[in-house]
Amino acid sequence: MKEKIVGVNLGGWLVLEKWMTPHLFDNTVADDEYYLAHDLHKDTFTNLIKTHRHEFITSRDLSMIKAQGFNTLRVPVPYFIFGDVEPFVGCIENLDWLMVEAKYYGLKVLIDLHTVPLSQNGFDNGGISGVCRWSQDQNSINFTYSVLERLATRYKDSEALLGIELLNEPITEKMWQAMDVPNRYKARDEKLALGSKPNSIEFIKDFYKEGIERLRHILKDEIAIMIHDAFEIDKWEEFYDQSKYKNLILDTHQYIMVLEANGCKHDLDSYLKAIDENFTKPIAEISKHIDVVCGEWCLFNSLCAGHDTKAGLAQFDKEQNLEENLLDEKELRATYQALCKAQLQAFNQSLGYFYWNYKLLLDEVKNPCFKGWSSWDLGVCLAHKWFNL
Repeated sequence: MKEKIVGVNLGGWLVLEKWMTPHLFDNTVADDEYYLAHDLHKDTFTNLIKTHRHEFITSRDLSMIKAQGFNTLRVPVPYFIFGDVEPFVGCIENLDWLMVEAKYYGLKVLIDLHTVPLSQNGFDNGGISGVCRWSQDQNSINFTYSVLERLATRYKDSEALLGIELLNEPITEKMWQAMDVPNRYKARDEKLALGSKPNSIEFIKDFYKEGIERLRHILKDEIAIMIHDAFEIDKWEEFYDQSKYKNLILDTHQYIMVLEANGCKHDLDSYLKAIDENFTKPIAEISKHIDVVCGEWCLFNSLCAGHDTKAGLAQFDKEQNLEENLLDEKELRATYQALCKAQLQAFNQSLGYFYWNYKLLLDEVKNPCFKGWSSWDLGVCLAHKWFNL
């Protein structure tokens, strides 16, 4: 019996997202890590990013995570982790440090390749907003395999290694339309974005099959290999064969925000019904055939934020006038706790889950468009008793 994963993501550490650490982007016009690295002077960027990596996650954080009852870390890493892509700054030494510290604290680590050259989704978390051309460029695909193989070779004997995730959130037509990627994530360079489109599910499956074969030649069978469901949890039957795909885990990301994007009303009863239909039932069914983990989820929703967050799009609208309908403290806690309980019931049918995210550096007072976004921050959720294991 595999130990239940009670995990948290260390997002915003080695892969930047502007909304999570906006101070890093102060006095720049960059909206993502790609342009932050390209816009700033090399020395300025290097000092900025190294200081951030040194301070954002420390031994104290790992101690706190362990003490709260969590046992696993999902660590997003960029394709330039080995420092071989200009003008980016590598961060392999930070991951080396984490693997040693995690072992000391009794934490397991899932290494998640979060970005690839030319992006797999066009999201800001793919490294460059509005660009999605990775699957159309063979050199980028080959480079991705090389990064995965080097990570596997480096950490194959680490006692802290739970596994390696081949790629975070490759996007297909379904989510491309639901998230309205070209309008939600505007491309700064239209020439660079030319030809951007969602990946075909056939391509993603082929990429996974090749990636699994390459890594399984390096990793012991007890080290997991994880594949993301590309937001289509029911499309992976051909990977159910456990004799062929040993210790393979299917990663699904489930957000109330996405339920809202698909038309869910902003009230507790509607959320709970949608969670049951879209999280609980599909996960229960798929878990009969393959190990499933919810690699990302959180408590964020428009009801608790007190305004229509437009399924998260409101963060980009700096001129919005918020018509707030705030819950009082007691109602807010009760609503978050109900949503937490429902989601944990769904995810505990599987191998486990990872909350997104361990922490954010947001200022809701200075920037009111982030009102309610603190529920993405696990530390805040625990402090307010919104989240209960």
